[in-house]
Parts: sequence; structure tokens; C-alpha cells
Amino acid sequence: MPRSTTISYVLAVTATVAVLHFHLLPAAFAGLAVYVLTLKLARHLPRNMNRVAHTVALGVVVLCVITGLISVCTAVWSFVGSSQGVGALLAMVMETLDSLRRTLPASVAELLPTTIEGLRQQMAEMVGDHVQKISIAGMEGLKVFAHILLGMVVGGMAAVHHFKEHDQVPPFVAALRSRLRALTTAFDKVVFAQVKISALNTTLTAVYLLIALPLCGVRLPMATVLVLLTFAVGLLPVVGNLVSNTVIVVISLGVSLGVGAASLLFLVVIHKAEYFMNARIVGHEVQATAWELLSAMLLMEAVFGLVGLVAAPVVYAWLKAEVKEQGFI
Repeated sequence: MPRSTTISYVLAVTATVAVLHFHLLPAAFAGLAVYVLTLKLARHLPRNMNRVAHTVALGVVVLCVITGLISVCTAVWSFVGSSQGVGALLAMVMETLDSLRRTLPASVAELLPTTIEGLRQQMAEMVGDHVQKISIAGMEGLKVFAHILLGMVVGGMAAVHHFKEHDQVPPFVAALRSRLRALTTAFDKVVFAQVKISALNTTLTAVYLLIALPLCGVRLPMATVLVLLTFAVGLLPVVGNLVSNTVIVVISLGVSLGVGAASLLFLVVIHKAEYFMNARIVGHEVQATAWELLSAMLLMEAVFGLVGLVAAPVVYAWLKAEVKEQGFI
């Protein structure tokens, strides 16, 4: 293996560890998303454009991609904070838990008052006594947003640079480009697979909430919002479905214990093998078996936490592609 290639691998692995350790994954994913989407859209540009016009067109594409992604993020954030969105769902969950305190058997209901009131007391104390911490959290949110915006700009600049003519480049630069090409390919495949997983879960959930339950004479409150929530959080591997499933079961319990039991049974049957379904679909895209991806997800979650769990499919797909390219497997 040439020395330049070896150094490029060392730098790539070091950069990956640094991104995960310093919590820069949102910025990295934002940059990769802009880069991949720009390359996909740029394929439709006319081939007979001169160099200046092509660069200007690429700049317009980059601006459209960044604007589109920011608009989607803003819409999601507005949905989370709206009175008809996740905020209303959380309020309904709290009301349902309060009502369960009066309907469940005494042995079970004894556990609920402490949990609910303790949570409310904790929130009140946090608002009253830890205003400074809330301000710090707000500043952290602004910092993450700034990182994401910078990541998008870097991704757009890299996409424009990708189309520039390079007749001769040093071997080290060529090796770095090869690492970037393998990473973006892995990111493209994994994200597309995750969207398919979320779409499948959302379709099954929509059939249950919007068709099966109404046919049985049951109309779950905010069913449409629950379907949208299922798709949104389903973009997060494994953890997303746990969130949506918990909310659906609690809201169902607010209707009746029978509906709650039916929802729990449905979600257990459909999503019991979520880990394996995730690994199987993603594995098909990146040519990896289920046990490989599961092992990578468990290992990176243990080392880096939730960030490692989210990044594991992309990182493993990239590493395996690199190993294949070198002919080791």
C-alpha cells in the first residue's frame, strides 16, 4: 500500500473518532447530505454549459439544497413546538397517565403518582432554581445549529469543488478523495435504507391507526400526528421506534385498556425484530450481514453512546467498503 494511501486512512479514521468524540455528528451528516444531494441534482444540469455557467448553476443548486434542508428542519422544529404537534402529544400522555392512576389496579397505580408528580416537581424546580442551566442548554442548541449550518456550507463547497477539472493531483490528494468518495457512497446507501425502514414502519403504523382501529369502531386521538411522529423519529435507527411505540401505547391506554393491550400486541408483533429488520435492510444496501451491523451498532453505542449508535451503520459500511477495495475480503 502506498504511503500516501496509508496516511489518508490514518487521517480519515482519526477524523471519524474526533467527530464522534466531540459531538460533531450533526454537522458531519448535514455536510454529507448537502454534498450527496448536490451531486445527485447536478447530474441533471446540461452538459454543454461552459465552465463559468456550470459553476454558477452548481452554486444555485447548493443554495437550493441548503435552503430546502433548513426549511425541513424548521418545519420539524415548528411541528415539535406547535400546540397541535408533539407538545399536544406530551400533554395527552400526561393526562393519560393521570387517568390511569384512577383506573388501574391499586398495586399498579401506586407506582404512577410518585412518577408523575415527581416529574412535575423536578420540572418546576429546574425552571425555578436552574435558570442558568436552561440558558446554557439554549446556548448549546445555538452552537449545534451553527455547527450544522457550517457543515452544510462545507458540504456545498466540497460539491462545487468536486466538479472542477483536475488533470494532475498529488497522490495524497487523490487518496483523500478516494476516502471521501467511499464515505459519501456509504452515507448515501445507509440513509436511503433508513428512509425505507422508516417508510415501512410508518405504513404499518398508519394501517393500524387509521384503518384497522376505525374499522373496529375505535378512533385514537391525534392518530395523524402519531403517524407523522413515527416517520420522523423512525429516521433514527432503533431508538426512534422505541419513542413512537411508547407514545402510541400510552395514548391507546387513554382510550381503554383493551385498545392499549391491542396496540402493545401490534407493536410487539410488528417491531419486535426492529434491530434485525434495520440491520437486514441496511445490510442489503451495503452488502453486510445482520450480525455485522448489529455488532457494530452495539460496539459503537457502548463506546460513543447514542451518537455512536446513529453513526454505526454509516461508519461500518464505509470501513467495509474500504477493506473490500484493498482486497482483504
